[in-house]
Amino acid sequence: MTDVLRRGRASLTFGFLAQGVAFALLVTRIPAIQDRYGVSDALLPVFLAAVPILAGVGSVATERLVRRIRPRQLLRWSQPLVLLALLGVGAGDRLAGLAVALAAFGLAVGALDTSMNMLGVSLQRSYGRSIMLGFHAAYSFGGILGASLAWVGAHWDLALWVSYLPVVVVLLPAVLVGSRWYVDGDGTGGARTELPRKGEAAGVGFKALLPLCLVMTFAYIGDSTVSNWSAKYLQDVLGSSEQLATVPYNVYMVTTLVGRAVGDLGVRRFGAVAVVRGGAVVAAGGFAVVAAAPGEWVGMLGFTLLGLGLCVLVPQTFAAAGRLADERHGPGASDAAVARLNVFNYVGFLIGSPLVGALGDSWSYRGAMLVPMVLVLVTLVYARSFEAGPDRYGDGHERSRTADVGRGGNGV
Repeated sequence: MTDVLRRGRASLTFGFLAQGVAFALLVTRIPAIQDRYGVSDALLPVFLAAVPILAGVGSVATERLVRRIRPRQLLRWSQPLVLLALLGVGAGDRLAGLAVALAAFGLAVGALDTSMNMLGVSLQRSYGRSIMLGFHAAYSFGGILGASLAWVGAHWDLALWVSYLPVVVVLLPAVLVGSRWYVDGDGTGGARTELPRKGEAAGVGFKALLPLCLVMTFAYIGDSTVSNWSAKYLQDVLGSSEQLATVPYNVYMVTTLVGRAVGDLGVRRFGAVAVVRGGAVVAAGGFAVVAAAPGEWVGMLGFTLLGLGLCVLVPQTFAAAGRLADERHGPGASDAAVARLNVFNYVGFLIGSPLVGALGDSWSYRGAMLVPMVLVLVTLVYARSFEAGPDRYGDGHERSRTADVGRGGNGV
């Protein structure tokens, strides 16, 4: 394996970590943001929904931009924009300023998420073995760091800009320096000798990607259920204390990190199909345990299982989309596949929380937990979509660990 690829992998891993920190700092300080700007409870959902919607717009725009600009260049400049937008959220004091900062954050996050996964996919192809889960493990670790920093800011009642400024001061130059070693996938810092032609970039049809789009949506419905409803569920349904109600999401994040940290080994040993099936079954079991839990500690076990199960689905969905694109349409098509698939990240995020809330209010929160359980189980129907061809890594057919420097595919 070339030093260029190793540096590219290390720098991209840090990029995932930095994004996890930034996103966690935003979403975990929403109450403080609401207080600072005087956002009403009625208006807050509008602001919260705008971020993933604009991120979807950014993802669609990235699909078009990569026909002319390399993904590593988009990532290099979108990541600083995310950090500056985060600082803008913390430093402003007017509602219009918040709207502009969140809009910038959403658009930049869409470009960042998409280009980041494009590079992860292309590096995985060059390595010839599963490394995608490791990148997402770094994101999870960054999320834990960001949430911890947010807790410190809330505990000491620090102004938002005081919490955000040191993080931006440290991460901004670090990601700019690290971006010098981003690699699109051929071991020289460029994905291919030529940028993809329009026909190549647009080669993957929605019909072919539909099973993976559904899996991505269902995975994020499950994830948003945990992030938005775990505390309320433990406190209001299972009767825990307010302090204990904060624990499930932390447990979920830690088990997500653990699962992703070892997940690549599982893919190399058992294949992507087996890992995805196992993850879906464990996640569904987690939702079932949460729905049937007689008390808070059993509920905590359920959220632990959810972290271990859901954590593998998203990275492997990106990986499967890239492989499919490369196999059917050749170099350049995988970038478009990643961009299109990434939109359903935000679709699931937008659907999950309102869906569970509406079902909880009209029916019961225990019953509401069964809906994401069923949706996650649908992944089993589409598990064969994650199968690798005989000349690809996974399913017992791992390629040699030498760099595939002559092929330009950016397969996820």
